[in-house]
Amino acid sequence: MFTDIIQQAVNGLMLGSVVALPALGLTLIFSVLGSINFSVAAQMTAGAYAGWMVNTYLGWPLVPCLIAAFVIAAGIGVAGDRIALAPLRKKASASTPLMVAVVSIALNLALENVFRFSFGNGLNSYNFEIARDIRIGDIRLGPQQFRNMVIALVITAGLAAFFNFTRIGKAMRGVADNPDLARLKGISPANLSTMATAIGMGLAGIGGALLAIDTSVDPLTGSRLLLVIFAAAVVGGLGSLGGAVAGALLVGLASELSLLAIPPVYQSGIAFVAIMLVLTVRPSGLFSAKTRV
Repeated sequence: MFTDIIQQAVNGLMLGSVVALPALGLTLIFSVLGSINFSVAAQMTAGAYAGWMVNTYLGWPLVPCLIAAFVIAAGIGVAGDRIALAPLRKKASASTPLMVAVVSIALNLALENVFRFSFGNGLNSYNFEIARDIRIGDIRLGPQQFRNMVIALVITAGLAAFFNFTRIGKAMRGVADNPDLARLKGISPANLSTMATAIGMGLAGIGGALLAIDTSVDPLTGSRLLLVIFAAAVVGGLGSLGGAVAGALLVGLASELSLLAIPPVYQSGIAFVAIMLVLTVRPSGLFSAKTRV
C-alpha cells in the first residue's frame, strides 16, 4: 500500500508539472488583462497539433516541436484575443469580465471544431521512440513523463527569471499591479497585454505538446484538462504565478492519489472538489495575498 501511495504521488507530481504550464498561462493573462480566457484549452490542442505535424511530417526532434507549439499557439491565441475578446474589454462595465469569459468559452468551442474539421476525431501519436520505464525499487518512472516534468520545471524557472530580471517582465508586473500607474510611467498596457497573451497561450501550447507526446492528440486534448487547469489557477490564487505552479502540483497529487480510493471515471471531479475545499477555507486562493505576477 505504501508503494502504491508513493507511485501515485510521483505520477501526480509529473502530471501537475505539465498542467502548471497552461495554468501559468491562464494566470498570466488574468493578471495583466483582468479577465479569464478559457480558450487556453484550445491553444493546448493547437500546440499539440503543431508539434505533431513538425514531428511526423518533417521528422524533427523534441525541441523544434516545442518551439512550433509555442509559436502556433501564441499566434492563434493573439489572433483570437484581438478578434473576439479585445473589443469586449473596451466596454468598461461591471459585467465585462464575465462577458469576456463567456465569449472565450465560445471561442474555445469554435477552435475545437476547426481542429475536428482539419484533423478528424481520431487519435494521432508523435513519432518518438518509446523507452522502458525507469525502476527505482518498486517505483516506476516513465522516461517521457520524467522528461516532460524536467522541461516544465526549466520553462517555469525561465519564466520566473523573465519576470524578475528583465525590463519587459518588470513592466508586465507593473501593469498587473496597477495599470494606471504603469501608464503614467510611460508603459503601454496595450502592448504588454498582447505580449502577455502570446506568452500565456504559448505556454499552453507547450503544455499541450508535452501532454500529447506522452499520450496522443485529438481535438479535445486541451478541453479534457480545462477544469484541472482552472482548478490549479484558482487553488493557487488567480494572479500569482507561484500559486499557479503550487496549485497545479496540489491538484495533480490529489487527482492521482484519489485513484487509490475511487474509480478513474470520477477522477475529473477531484479538481472540482479541490476548488470547493480551498475556496471555502481561503476564498482568494492559497497564495494570492503573498505573491503576484
